Amino acid sequence: MAWSIKTALACKQLDKVVVSTDSQKYANLAKFYGADVVMRSKELAEDDTTMVQVLQHAIKEIEKTGNKIDLVVLLDPTSPLKTVEDIASCVRKIQENKVDTVETVTETEHNPIFIMGTVNTNGEFVYLFKKQALSLTRRQDAPKIYRENAAVLVTTRKMVMEKKHLFNGKLMAVIMPQERSVHIDNLIDWKLAESLIKHE
Repeated sequence: MAWSIKTALACKQLDKVVVSTDSQKYANLAKFYGADVVMRSKELAEDDTTMVQVLQHAIKEIEKTGNKIDLVVLLDPTSPLKTVEDIASCVRKIQENKVDTVETVTETEHNPIFIMGTVNTNGEFVYLFKKQALSLTRRQDAPKIYRENAAVLVTTRKMVMEKKHLFNGKLMAVIMPQERSVHIDNLIDWKLAESLIKHE
């Protein structure tokens, strides 16, 4: 969380940095690193709570103080290696192209056309993209495939307040390198991020 807060505060395109949380511990930590805090209820911190619900609540609370919101910049704390330029690039792209949402992506570590599938009840491996794989004679001919890296997402106030899904509109991407696209879901991810930070 501290990494995302410090990067956001250094980005001139952002007017306000806010952490939404139901935890007093995290609220204190956020304030220590210079962010404002929106406290949310336990009902907005359940496993089935959507990000849209959290953002809608934060917008309403912030606007009660007289602040006007045009764009919402979502910085997932579990993707800490984003840079100021990554954030700024997303903001510029949404402003210059008049789209609904811009998010950061990175090239997939392995092309899913050739490796992804399901295992059926008979134990057989069934390729998800068999037709596409068979149409290619060389792996090098496969199109590049990208994945969301959850580092930066910029969207409009209208998208948050009127839509149920942040991707239900015109979407553009900013490509980030794999070495800044670590998303921490488990201890292995944590160790990888830690190693990359130490060797910057």
